[in-house]
Amino acid sequence: MTTPPHDLVLTGGHVIDPSTGNDRITDVGFTDGKVSGLGDGLTGTTRRDVAGHIVTPGLIDLHTHVYWGGTSLGVDADDYARQSAVTTSVDTGSAGPGNFAGFRKHVIEPATSRVLVYLHVSFAGIYAFSKSIMVGESHDFRLMAAREAAEVAQANPDMIIGIKVRVGRHASGPTGIMPLDVALDVADVTGLPIMVHIDEPPPTYEAVVDRLRPGDVLTHCFRPFPNTPMYGDGRIKEAVLAARKRGVFFDVGHGMGSFSWQTARTMVDAGFLPDTISSDVHALCIDGPAHDLLRTMTKFHALGLSLPQIVSATTTAPAAAVRRPDLGTFADGSTGDASVIALEDNPIALEDVTGVLVEHPQRLTARGLVIGGHWHDAVARG
Repeated sequence: MTTPPHDLVLTGGHVIDPSTGNDRITDVGFTDGKVSGLGDGLTGTTRRDVAGHIVTPGLIDLHTHVYWGGTSLGVDADDYARQSAVTTSVDTGSAGPGNFAGFRKHVIEPATSRVLVYLHVSFAGIYAFSKSIMVGESHDFRLMAAREAAEVAQANPDMIIGIKVRVGRHASGPTGIMPLDVALDVADVTGLPIMVHIDEPPPTYEAVVDRLRPGDVLTHCFRPFPNTPMYGDGRIKEAVLAARKRGVFFDVGHGMGSFSWQTARTMVDAGFLPDTISSDVHALCIDGPAHDLLRTMTKFHALGLSLPQIVSATTTAPAAAVRRPDLGTFADGSTGDASVIALEDNPIALEDVTGVLVEHPQRLTARGLVIGGHWHDAVARG
């Protein structure tokens, strides 16, 4: 009996899928929007030759801001997806309960790429983040909207996968760590994890991670001094090690102020790798220093991580963080997403948020993506 052809087959690419243990040249098939085959010699109604490229399960950028038009920091979700081969953008707090309905109707539902959401516990999300206006949404405790956040999260379980809060001297100022306690209360009621942003103290890195539960995410984990995860002599702080042991996710969240070569190199050399690699892409960092997920991934290649380690941190690990086991894998029957990228021998100067440059002889670039079983060409940024 002849096996029916798949709807789409990516043929000849170097498949890296940590979830299935594949790191070899082979084919991937998609049918009815799902992964329908992984192996040599697959037949398909449509075959696309991706020889010479890397094929991964759809890349998940765990920290983005894609409420374009609704917030000053938003970038266009589909433009970003095609430019970076990201099939799932996780928006982290652009919207709160007061404006999530607009985000859903005007951005998420029309988008071709997938958008999942950490809903901000602040009523209007991150509402004043631009080159000229910068107001920490957690400064004013009157904006903490626990009841409303719980109601909106429970009404939108298909899109809202967690609760976001920002604390630190810039984000929460006089309210300190208290917004985190509100977010944890909402998370407890809804059964959702939280993602917490930290910037400069107060509160301290240790005070924040001490409050986090298994499955919660500490983003900006490799930020520069002050408020780093290690002591001045390079030792990792005990609170950080304890948090990892109990199952807290440590996420990169590069952005415009949260990735330091010094911090990252110290932590990687000590054997503390990030669980998830994310860009924190937004309007003020898409032109540098973060650029996109592939640029952030390239920085970890420069730090010595292997491609399978980097792919795991952008597929299986973020899928676990958002509790979507159907994403980030080529397991049979999983969601039919794939990213096609290249590791080019093309030197690049990689900048951190403090202005330090590291030269690297290679860079990762986008070549195409599959979303729900449908091919989309990558588009170079203008």
